[in-house]
Amino acid sequence: PNVVVAAVVERDGKFLVVEEHTSDGVRFNQPAGHWESHETLFEAVVRETLEETGYHFRPTALVGIYRWAPPGKPITYLRFAFRGDLIGKEENARLDDGIIGPQWLSVEELAACPGKHRSPLVMRVIDDYRAGKSYPLELIAHVES
Repeated sequence: PNVVVAAVVERDGKFLVVEEHTSDGVRFNQPAGHWESHETLFEAVVRETLEETGYHFRPTALVGIYRWAPPGKPITYLRFAFRGDLIGKEENARLDDGIIGPQWLSVEELAACPGKHRSPLVMRVIDDYRAGKSYPLELIAHVES
């Protein structure tokens, strides 16, 4: 499985999403990406959010852990979705290749365009967030040898 992290940020009733070019066309996703072996999951979500949006993210809780296998593809994703706060923005940040830019969309705006979601996890994570699902970060232990 590919382990990925995602950030869930709500401000003024809108959610931070990333508009990006994918092999399936332009799509929306939470700021998200692959976990690298040298970092903690927390470091990964902070890094990915900065690389995709220019915002500094501070995770405050885990929304959930999600397994998704795209139909017809030989891959499985394990997503750790974190809720948190933005604590600044890098002006003129160089975003990852393929990123068009960050957008703030309401639940209604996102629900109206499911065909533009990178995966079904986009809405599922927001629905869980809105339902109050929240687990302490201490649930995840990074053990050093």
